[in-house]
This record gives sequence, structure tokens and C-alpha cells, in this order.
Amino acid sequence: ARAGARGGGRADRGRVDAAPAPGGGPPADLVLLAIGFEGTEEQPLLAQLGLARNARGLIDVGPDWQTGVPGVFAAGDMRRGASLIVWAIAEGRSAAAAIHAYLGGAGELPAPVTPGARPLAALDTAYP
Repeated sequence: ARAGARGGGRADRGRVDAAPAPGGGPPADLVLLAIGFEGTEEQPLLAQLGLARNARGLIDVGPDWQTGVPGVFAAGDMRRGASLIVWAIAEGRSAAAAIHAYLGGAGELPAPVTPGARPLAALDTAYP
């Protein structure tokens, strides 16, 4: 596959405006888009599920990754906001383990983080 884009301006509502480049770009097996994140957009599904956004525009969860709506889970950028992909992956794996348990799955899946986990940079590391 070939990947390439042109443009990069902003369209209405702050969305990225990009179009495929003529002829594509260099060969690629995987393309990751890093376009930033400005919070959970207002979507009909959020309202239909009864999910409320907090003051930061994100979805709050309990210690089991479950939102205030039973059986609905959130993780990654939707819960934490813009962050590193490693946090989204770790939260996704942890939420998957919680969903597995919620559905009565046998055995235990790895859950690398909890909803209260913070990056080391956010911790007070000062020594006396």
C-alpha cells in the first residue's frame, strides 16, 4: 500500500482537513494518524446511552472501567484525554480484562493499569 496526504488545514469544528496525495506516497504497511484530540465530541450515541461528559469533555469511569451506565466501558483518550498511545493501549487492555470479567469470562487477563493510574511525571518525586 502507499500512503500520502496533502492539505492539513483545519475545516469547520476544528476537524483536520486532509485529502489523499495524487499518486500516493512512499510504500507503507502501517499508517498511524497523530492528529491530536480535543475531547469527546458530542455524538448521538453518547446521548442515547445516557453518557455524560465531565468538565473536561471526557467520560468518567469507576474502578472497573465501567461508566455510570451498566455494561458500558470507556478507556484511552475518551476517558483520559489526549495522551501517549502507550496509555491508550494499557487502558484498552485493562478495560478488556474488566469486560471479560463482567461477561463472566473464565481466567484472568492482564490489566496493566487502573483508572487512577498517573504518569510518573505527574507524581511527586522530590526526595527530602
